Amino acid sequence: MSMIRDLRAAVRPTMRKDGTPYEYDTTRSPSSSSAVVDCAVYREGQRVSLPCGPAEAMRRVRAEGGFAWIGLHEPTEQEFAGIAREFGLHPLAVEDAVHAHQRPKLERYDDTLFTVFKTIHYVEHAELTATSEVVETGEVMCFTGEDFIITVRHGGQGSLRALRHRLQEDPQLLAKGPSAVLHAIADQVVDGYIAVADAVQDDIDEVEIDVFSAPSKGSRRGGDAGRIYQLKREVLEFKRAVTPLMRPMQLLSERPMRLVDPDIQKYFRDVADHLARVHEQVVAFDDLLNSILQANLAQASVAQNEDMRKITSWAAIFAVPTMIAGIYGMNFKYMPELGWKYGYPTVMVITVTICVTIHRGFKRNGWL
Repeated sequence: MSMIRDLRAAVRPTMRKDGTPYEYDTTRSPSSSSAVVDCAVYREGQRVSLPCGPAEAMRRVRAEGGFAWIGLHEPTEQEFAGIAREFGLHPLAVEDAVHAHQRPKLERYDDTLFTVFKTIHYVEHAELTATSEVVETGEVMCFTGEDFIITVRHGGQGSLRALRHRLQEDPQLLAKGPSAVLHAIADQVVDGYIAVADAVQDDIDEVEIDVFSAPSKGSRRGGDAGRIYQLKREVLEFKRAVTPLMRPMQLLSERPMRLVDPDIQKYFRDVADHLARVHEQVVAFDDLLNSILQANLAQASVAQNEDMRKITSWAAIFAVPTMIAGIYGMNFKYMPELGWKYGYPTVMVITVTICVTIHRGFKRNGWL
């Protein structure tokens, strides 16, 4: 357990050793017009070259040993074609990496592992509405070989620049090779899931309180259905990122693989455990939102029934004077009490008495 904590501490700090914060980039390198964000050679855990091209990095690795780490951001087919040829990447994996919108997965092509991670970012909002965007997704794809790792990122989130800097400050970990980088990426992605799950939990708690608390003056029951449905859609998007990743993490943590260092494989178990916990949370979120939505719709139905009872009660009360006025409006010559001096006030008193009696009966039964 102490080894796991040491590894996680090495991968996750937010401050450099000199106290300055890491910078998290969201785009490709501003100094380059290509999709390559960074490219370097690492030997014995140390970065031994300045940024160079992928072909030059691979030439140095083959001549002197070590491994190359090439990071790209949203490459086009033309930009990625040369790298794919240089590293012998499978065309199917290359197509997935360029076009994105893939499910999380782990596939093996010859001597290369192709891994897809869905990154999740929580979108801050002052108030949850029926149109609020709660989570934003991106993708990180990794080609892991014996002496290289190529990372392809899509979307504005999930930057790996800060992760690269942190790993470079831990040569002992980076000396494990490309699989150490793959583990660090998986760990960072799952850590992001944990943070998003905590934030989504707050949103669900807020909606739950609003649904089951007493309605404020002027508000109506059942008015939160739009917010609940939108939150449920965002949770389903979250679920699509987490659930398919369960199997790849299980394989990386349990099945021996030639391209994964045995020491690093042990740490994938920690990532798999955290992913399992997030998966349980997301499934619970989905079930809870279903229950909240059903309760909200039931409240709306009850409110409608109450309105119908009130309308029916008042209609019954007003039916009495309507009936009496209709009878006396038929203009027959021999109507009861037409010639009596107190006939009109007597009829009015009887009408009011009947209406009050009916009103009290409805009131006592809870209809008004």
